[in-house]
Amino acid sequence: MRRDRVRRARVQRLSDLSINRMVPNILTLLALCAGMTAIRFAMGGNFIGAVFAIIVAGIFDGLDGRIARLLKSTSSFGAELDSLSDFISFGVAPAAVLYLWTMAELYGFGWAIVLFYAVCCALRLARFNTESGAPRPAYAAAFFTGIPAPAGAGLVMVPMFLSFEWGDWLFRSPYLNAVTVSGIALLMISKVPTVSLKRIRVPHHLVVPTLLGIGVLAAFVTTAPWLTLTTIGIVYVGSIPLTIRSYYRLRRTAAATQPAEAENGAAPAPIPPTYPLGPEGPPTDQWRH
Repeated sequence: MRRDRVRRARVQRLSDLSINRMVPNILTLLALCAGMTAIRFAMGGNFIGAVFAIIVAGIFDGLDGRIARLLKSTSSFGAELDSLSDFISFGVAPAAVLYLWTMAELYGFGWAIVLFYAVCCALRLARFNTESGAPRPAYAAAFFTGIPAPAGAGLVMVPMFLSFEWGDWLFRSPYLNAVTVSGIALLMISKVPTVSLKRIRVPHHLVVPTLLGIGVLAAFVTTAPWLTLTTIGIVYVGSIPLTIRSYYRLRRTAAATQPAEAENGAAPAPIPPTYPLGPEGPPTDQWRH
């Protein structure tokens, strides 16, 4: 019995890693620290600093999973750490910032709204964790189920962006923010398909125009950050109906091809894995949305 316990303890130990292979986990920790720092800024009344801290957390979160796959340093430890960091940075931090910024005016009701958002973010991440290892149809590989956690955090801060640009006369209203936060929280846990940017491939003849567009976008972010971020949020929300239409069109096409293959006596095409397979199976350190 004692030997079994020692053996289980040895299995749970972390393996030795080089500094390079620890970079993804370091980025994840930096994202977590940025999210916590946002709460500190908000407690001191520096809401612009709090918003920038959450944006920095989103940048780190977008990099850690990709670097982990490039360095082939994915692990279950990194996946769990990434999920916890996402909950703090995109669930707890935006909820605390919004409560201190405006929702505190509604007292208990305002607290219930931001608490509802944090709970929905946790459920969104838990659902993603459970579905990440399950095979998905080929047509669904380019879509998320519901709004990802980083996108949800950005959308709930859109009224703050507008307030920083045009003042508090409307956009700091706790009633407006209550409706916005509740709607985005519901979209996070919904089954609405949303676009997954990491599945989009840029054709070779569009690489240079795409890079040019990113450079122009960076210029707008540095010169007019609040209007640019608001525009990005509006474009993202406006793309959801198009994404839903594309998803169901692809699903109908896939459903129509299966009976035709059965009639021809051909075996149906195997469903490709959602994630690229490596020598040790599917990577576990993925971008949590």
